[in-house]
Amino acid sequence: MPFLLQHVSVPRPPGEASAQMAREFYGELIGLPEKSVPQSIAHLDLVWFSIGTEMELHVYAEPEKDALSGRHFCLQVENVEVLREAFIQRGYQPRTPEEIPGRPRFFCRDPFDNLVEFAQITDDYLKYQP
Repeated sequence: MPFLLQHVSVPRPPGEASAQMAREFYGELIGLPEKSVPQSIAHLDLVWFSIGTEMELHVYAEPEKDALSGRHFCLQVENVEVLREAFIQRGYQPRTPEEIPGRPRFFCRDPFDNLVEFAQITDDYLKYQP
């Protein structure tokens, strides 16, 4: 049976203020549509987003987080430079890593210090397909 990535979970501090920050960063800035959390777990202080047609991003509440690490997930985007500029305009500090031919990309920390990679596939079998 082939495995498919169904969702990614990243932590944030508990509370409505950080939930709103998640909505602003992942929803408004990046453009991921928010998804309803199942009623059975609604009390867990979660914010869910759709990524494409079958993937999800779960932003969950966690009281304390380990030190910053290189753990990350990557979102494939249509135009990495336009998005990088939007991050800069909002006061974020995107970081350009080592080059991968055919994959311009950058990293940026979300408001909760989770590392997110954004990549545009320009010369690869994984062409952007919204």
